Amino acid sequence: MKAIIGLRESGIPVLWGGQFLAIAGLTVLVPLLPLYMTELGANDPGDNRLWTGLSLAAPAVTACFVSPVWGKAGDRLGRKWMVVRALLGLAASLILMGAAQTPFQFFLCRLLQGVCGGVVDAASAYAGSEAPETERGKALGIMQSAIAAGSLAGPLVGGVMVNWIGFSSLLVFMGILTGMSGLLAAAVLKETGKKEDRKKTEASVTQVYIDLLSHSRLRPFMIAGVFSQIGMFGLVVVFAPFVAQLSGISGNASAWVGILQAIAWGAGLAGAAWWGKRNDRSRIETNLILAMAVCGISIILQAMPQHVLWLIPLRIVQGFCYSSVLQSIMLAVTQESKDEHRGVYVGTANSVLVFGQIAGSLTGAMLGGFLTGEWIIAVMGLMFLTGAFSIVRGHALQPGIFKLQRYREVNNER
Repeated sequence: MKAIIGLRESGIPVLWGGQFLAIAGLTVLVPLLPLYMTELGANDPGDNRLWTGLSLAAPAVTACFVSPVWGKAGDRLGRKWMVVRALLGLAASLILMGAAQTPFQFFLCRLLQGVCGGVVDAASAYAGSEAPETERGKALGIMQSAIAAGSLAGPLVGGVMVNWIGFSSLLVFMGILTGMSGLLAAAVLKETGKKEDRKKTEASVTQVYIDLLSHSRLRPFMIAGVFSQIGMFGLVVVFAPFVAQLSGISGNASAWVGILQAIAWGAGLAGAAWWGKRNDRSRIETNLILAMAVCGISIILQAMPQHVLWLIPLRIVQGFCYSSVLQSIMLAVTQESKDEHRGVYVGTANSVLVFGQIAGSLTGAMLGGFLTGEWIIAVMGLMFLTGAFSIVRGHALQPGIFKLQRYREVNNER
């Protein structure tokens, strides 16, 4: 009961609602983006693919650069206000997307989204600092479930509502809801950090990058995170054509893609909190090795079925295990960073992961030029196994020191 009260006092329910709306607002249009590009004037198939690809990649490119900057600003100004800023910034971006008249204008709005958004890392920094220390894994697991729920609900809502109110009105509607959640966060969220401690924040972004990549414990996590993002986003590039090949009927392909995506995110919604609680009870390294290894194997096996129905259990396993990856990495970062620097560390770690997203999309597209879909899927599964191996190797090189190191850091903070 005390743990539940602690999580409520740390603002987790408000954060969950804001992050759910943010992710739902971002994913509400993704499956239908080529259709929206046509509505904005990209009627030529080549132009449509170009603007769709640029618009999908745009937020990741700008977020890769600005995430550490916003993290450092949160350390100075307060992480609550970074959550509010991210929600209101995303709301403005969604409303502007709805007002766009050309594909180029929409592309600029997506770039702005990457600059002004960042709800996930802002919420992670806040939850990682404000939740009770013994419940941080649970808190981050709950936040991961918001991502899964938003990713599940967004496309479903978009597919239904776009026929009622149209693309532009749907984006504006989601923007208004997200803006309201930002105002609620401003009114409800509380921060326990002292203002005088924020003035002591002097960690440069460059130094934090160096620290993350040279830290004996965090370096394997960063490597694993990049490989996991390459594997996941590379899989996205080839998954729909592969399902179309398995289903054999193009009219059923889009339905099967939607079903299989929903199954994976539904399994992630079920698994997120379970992995979070497990991270509070046992070593994060062990959990992440298990999750990434099983996730990788399940993806490799997806290259083998001869019928689309066999993908269902494999997607369940993939979604359940993938829900552990990002939250485990962020929990390790919060454990190994001092409170006054936690925002910039989380933001910088997110920047590294976003780089993996960009690399994954490009890798999947390039491999498509000379490998079949089955082989690309197998390669993406191997990316997860490589990430798991990086944790195993780091674990073997530094046996038994992680808990001692953490206890020393906690004592230093006190």
